Amino acid sequence: MKKTGKREFVSVLLGLFCLQAGHLVAQQPAVWQPVGNKIRSAWAENIDPKQPLPEYPRPNLVRSGWQNLNGSWEYAIAPGKLGTAPTGYDGQILVPYAVESSLSGVGKTVGKDSSLWYRKTIAVDKNIRKQRVLLHFGAVDWQCEVYVNGQKAGSHEGGYDPFSIDITSYLKKGADQEIVVGVWDPTNEGPQPNGKQVVNPHGIWYTPVTGIWQTVWLEGVPETYIAATKQTPDVDQRKLLVQAAVESAKEGDQLRISAWKGQEKVAEETAAVGADVSLSIGNAELWSPSNPFLYDLKVSVLRKGKVIDEVSSYFAMRKISMGKDAKGIQRMLLNNEFLFQYGPLDQGWWPDGLYTAPTDEALRFDVEKTKAMGFNMIRKHIKVEPARWYYYCDSIGVMVWQDMPSGDLGGNHWDMRPGITSGKQHDKDRSAASEAIYRKEWKAILDALHNYPSIVVWVPFNEAWGQFKTVEITEWTMKYDPSRLVNSASGGNFFPTGHIFDIHNYPDAVMPRPELFGNDRILVLGEFGGLGLPIEGHTWQEKDNWGYQSFKNVDELKNRYKGLVSDLARLIPLGLSAAVYTQTTDVEIETNGLMTYDRKVIKMPETELHQWHQQLYNTKTD
Repeated sequence: MKKTGKREFVSVLLGLFCLQAGHLVAQQPAVWQPVGNKIRSAWAENIDPKQPLPEYPRPNLVRSGWQNLNGSWEYAIAPGKLGTAPTGYDGQILVPYAVESSLSGVGKTVGKDSSLWYRKTIAVDKNIRKQRVLLHFGAVDWQCEVYVNGQKAGSHEGGYDPFSIDITSYLKKGADQEIVVGVWDPTNEGPQPNGKQVVNPHGIWYTPVTGIWQTVWLEGVPETYIAATKQTPDVDQRKLLVQAAVESAKEGDQLRISAWKGQEKVAEETAAVGADVSLSIGNAELWSPSNPFLYDLKVSVLRKGKVIDEVSSYFAMRKISMGKDAKGIQRMLLNNEFLFQYGPLDQGWWPDGLYTAPTDEALRFDVEKTKAMGFNMIRKHIKVEPARWYYYCDSIGVMVWQDMPSGDLGGNHWDMRPGITSGKQHDKDRSAASEAIYRKEWKAILDALHNYPSIVVWVPFNEAWGQFKTVEITEWTMKYDPSRLVNSASGGNFFPTGHIFDIHNYPDAVMPRPELFGNDRILVLGEFGGLGLPIEGHTWQEKDNWGYQSFKNVDELKNRYKGLVSDLARLIPLGLSAAVYTQTTDVEIETNGLMTYDRKVIKMPETELHQWHQQLYNTKTD
């Protein structure tokens, strides 16, 4: 936890650097206001429309020269898919909040028959302009084209992975530079990953999210620069494997990589660019929820002994694995020891920002409250969060199961009961285009999130939603990242692959029979609970809200929940390794959250939840 302060201080300084360049950002009209009549979180009042979400967006690869482009952009909704940018614009939108959201100031839907366009005129900071200029997008849903000064600079498909475009050659002389972004997103009417978004929200399906929904920013880099790093800990060997992707390297260039514990340098190695570097971490301090210790990492490119580029990052020494207990049942191990993993299903939705938390404080709030309630894990449910969310999980100490956002649903049957078959098709027959979209974005997500030690499990499929070629996808994932466990299809159709056997059951706590399924795979309850309690004044709509099991008051809710926790405690000695309770917050008409959708009410006291949960971590397995 001590390391958090240092890195956050750096982020604050970098944020101030950006704010000092305020004259570079187009002025937000005074008329900006959240739109609509739905509930809002308390943080909506704290948004600075001149510079929303000003924090440095990439805490695991930090450079000093950057410029935030969040704020007021022009927008237009035009008929048809992407093509020629419109000649006129409809008004102002507050980036990076999706156009359908209240905080965008627009609150309009787009749909598959229209495209969304953004335009902004900026002045690039003079220090950035002296270097190569990269334009970064945290996330844009789904397909986009980027134009700089009227020329197409690049394009991207994928609503959940960050991407960058080198726009140096597209900049013109003078102060003003025009950026135009076109977006097309068919929501659930296309084959692409879309998570919980649907054209007609209902039940467990929510409002569409179209366009830019994470920070947009510029970065200045030298001609030869570090584009990415990959850190993989090996706890058993007390080593850290580091790989670095370097753009425009020259023969003879070297990498210098050093690990730091506070002000103490604990390891340093120099190698040729392109080589894997192994750092020996003696007396390694291991990361866990009870000790979320993070080391600092410095990566430099040297040319004839001179540093020509340098970035800072961080890492943790942490191992996630499986191993049999005394009864021969596979267990989920953290740093070679069994630790029961328990956490909420976290949708990551906001009543005012939809996919986007109103402020960085709000983004951190959910993680902090989850930890305060006594959970040690979060299942991030068919959504990917901004980089800063994972940093908070790393530094606060919460393990993460990361889902792949689902898409292209239908066409296959879901057999919820393992070992039972109806003879119907379990794997969906996807088109070649649909398969390619999935594989491309899943790999991009794995790459983008690899360095976050809090992530301990990958989940390629949820239930049977779009589930296809399960064995092939699971085994590819296991091979691509052998440093983590893979839960092939949480609650979905079971195939003999992956590390985990995962069932869903509402509302009661149950588990797969260990004598049948525990010899080869870890046994988990991937979803259960769903206890609903609507709180008047804090619901998405006034009536027709729902939970898997609904209650009239807090006392009823507490008694039922406490009973579920006791049931879990009885299952752990039998072989249960983890459980996921539905869910962190209410979402739209779902009221089965531990907190209301606006986060203004925590339905059961944090201290009581924390106390009840301790029995799960103290339960003996032998």
